[in-house]
Formats: sequence, C-alpha cells, structure tokens
Amino acid sequence: MPAPMTYRLWIGVSVLLLPFAAFAATRKLRRAGVSAPRSFEKLGRATLPRKAYPPLIWFHAASVGESLSVLALIARMGQKMPQAQFLITSGTATSAQVIDARLSAQVVHQFAPLDAPGPLERFLDHWRPDAGIFVESELWPQMLRRSFERGVKLALVNARLSERSIRRWRHMPALTRHLLEVFELILTQNDTTAEAMIKLHAPADRVARGINLKAMSGPLPVDDDLLNVARTALSDRPVWIASSTHEGEETQILTAHAKLLEKWPDLCLILVPRHPERGTKLGALITEAGLSMTRRSLGQMPVAQVFLADSMGELGTWYALGDITFLGGSLRPIGGHNPYEVAHSAGIILAGPHVTNFAETYRAMQTAGAAFETPNAETLHAQVSALFDAPERRRAARAAAKRFAEGQDDQLDAIADRLMTTLELAKYA
Repeated sequence: MPAPMTYRLWIGVSVLLLPFAAFAATRKLRRAGVSAPRSFEKLGRATLPRKAYPPLIWFHAASVGESLSVLALIARMGQKMPQAQFLITSGTATSAQVIDARLSAQVVHQFAPLDAPGPLERFLDHWRPDAGIFVESELWPQMLRRSFERGVKLALVNARLSERSIRRWRHMPALTRHLLEVFELILTQNDTTAEAMIKLHAPADRVARGINLKAMSGPLPVDDDLLNVARTALSDRPVWIASSTHEGEETQILTAHAKLLEKWPDLCLILVPRHPERGTKLGALITEAGLSMTRRSLGQMPVAQVFLADSMGELGTWYALGDITFLGGSLRPIGGHNPYEVAHSAGIILAGPHVTNFAETYRAMQTAGAAFETPNAETLHAQVSALFDAPERRRAARAAAKRFAEGQDDQLDAIADRLMTTLELAKYA
C-alpha cells in the first residue's frame, strides 16, 4: 500500500525544517552541558561503536521516566542473551545523565536522531538494529517506517495514549494505520489503551494488555554517604516528603506543612520539585509562607522547617529519609507520577485526584492500603497527621506498599520471553 499523503508531507516538511530543528536541538543540549560531539548524535552521528556481532536491540524512550522503566526489562533480556548489545535512545540531557549512571556493560546510550531522512539514515547505517522496542507513546513517523523498511523487527511496549493523543491520531486515520502496522507486538499499560489502539487501526491480533514497566524499575539508587550526612543533620526529627511537585501545588503543600508544625514543631518537609530549575522561585514561595528553609543546590542539609531538594538524581536518598510521600502532578490535571518508585522504598503514597497516567495502579494500591487520596491542603494535612498519630497503621501501609511493588516482578520474565519470541531474538539465547 502506498504511503499516505500525510506521511509524504511529513517527510517534505522535515527536510525543509531540518536546519532549524538541528540548530535548536544541538544548542539546547550544549546549553545543558552536553559536549559538541554528543549533541551531534541528534543528527545521527554516532559517538560509540556497534559491536560486530548481533544482536543489537534498540530501545527508544522519550525521557527519564520512560528510559528508567525499561532498564529492568533490558537487564532480564541481557541475562537471557549475554552476547547482545542494547542501545537506549532518548531526547533530553537529563535523561542521558540519569541513564548513564545506571547503565550496565551491555548497554549504551545515544541521543535520538531527529525525525528527518539524513539523521535517521546515518543512525540506521551505523547501528543496524536487529530489533527496535519503542516505549509508551514515542511514535515518530519516519523513525518507525524507515526502521521497518530496513527489516528491523519492531514492538511498542508500555503503550499509553492520553485522550488528547487519541483525538489527534483519530483525525489522521491513514497515517495512524501506516505507523501502527509496523509493530509486531503492541503491549499496553491498560485495557483502555488496548481498545484505543485497535480503534486507531492497529492490527488487533498484535495488541495485548501488558504491564506497566515502571513497576519493574526497582528502587531508586541511594547515596549512602549523603544519606548518613542528612540523617545526622535531621537528628531524630520526623520527616515527610513531597516529590515531583509542579507549579500550583507547592502552595497547598506548604499550607498543610504549616498546620502540621503546630502539632509537630520539629517536623521537616523535604520538598522535591519535578523541575529543579524552579528552585529560586520556590525558595521565595517558602519564605513568603513564613517557613525557614535550606537548599540542596546551595550545598545545605535539612536543618530547617523545609528542605528544598532542588537537585537531580538524589530522589532515592530523600525517599530513604521518610516513609510518607506526597506525589505531585496530581493536585492539578497533569496525570500523576510513578508511585512504584515510592513503593519500592517502602514508602506510603499520598496523591491528589489527577492520576490518569497511573489510574489503575493507584486504585489497586488504595485497595491494598498502600496509597491514599488527598485532593487538597486540608485532606493532605489530615492524612499526614493521622499517619504520624498511628505508628502501627503507618507500618502496615509501608508493608503493603512494599508487597505491592515486589508482587509485580514475576511478570518480567513473561514479557522478556514474549518480546524475544515475537521479534525473532530467541535464537540468540
């Protein structure tokens, strides 16, 4: 079947805009501290060699969360195929920094090439992947079609489409069919996405409900030296955590904390914004709220009423300091963030009502007694207060969270085996 007009138009536009897109993408990476050679990976210019022997299995993810979600799957597939090389591509400097710190000897990282003919052809000429596994909603038209046309076996895992994305793809049925037909297997996070994929003309016999791979990511790394210094600074003070917070949420969190201080005057809030570059603005907000503060970006430790953890890559250490965590992105319609990271640290999860990205997970965690909904400052204060008042309830909720997270691991082998069979990789085991 010939390529639809929308796809041919996309190619033409990408060629015209490539000089501008290349300039913007490389400049953004350079400003984030990425070296010039590495920034040119966006143009398909590899900075690492490909092993001479197969297989090379390519995972493509958008950013930090998506990339980290597949590391456990890569590790399991690597155990089954010890001679394989794995390549992870992502788009942001932050993702590269976090991923590089957690790569094994079998795995390398590159920045994803721009979705244009030149960058993609250079990328595919160099890496020659035997299989490509795309994560969540990374559906770049030329990346998919050019890989498919070279004989790369493709799968989409952890697939998730928002209502907005579904509406957008629905307006381009020919292009959507042209893209989704390249996948040998589509594993979705939930039944809703599976149904949506089929309605968007994905081959129904290739679509299946999978698991949320973010459940497989395991606990975040903990810096033991930093943890000991922070614990010494805190002494025996009680702690609660608000992480991955967004603009418009911190005011309610600080309101709840101020009220909690009336009962527990030595209580410390560890505030971890989703975007650390908001640290200065948040510092002013904390001061306006009449609360004392120290900041991680200034080299300080938690010795005030609020510790602003405006840093990258240290979230696992902060989770180890307390067992009650409010997860942001949920008081506003953002969709919520990954509760498994908290659960793997045996932490109790509090969240607002806007958790569509993990709706089924939150429902199951609430049923298990591991998570609780706190839609505003009043309920957030009440829930944290109730948990501090009842140590036995807190211990039970922590145990429930840990059991819930660990209970997902037995599905990882099944996913790895299914991908290896479908993508014709089992012969390398």
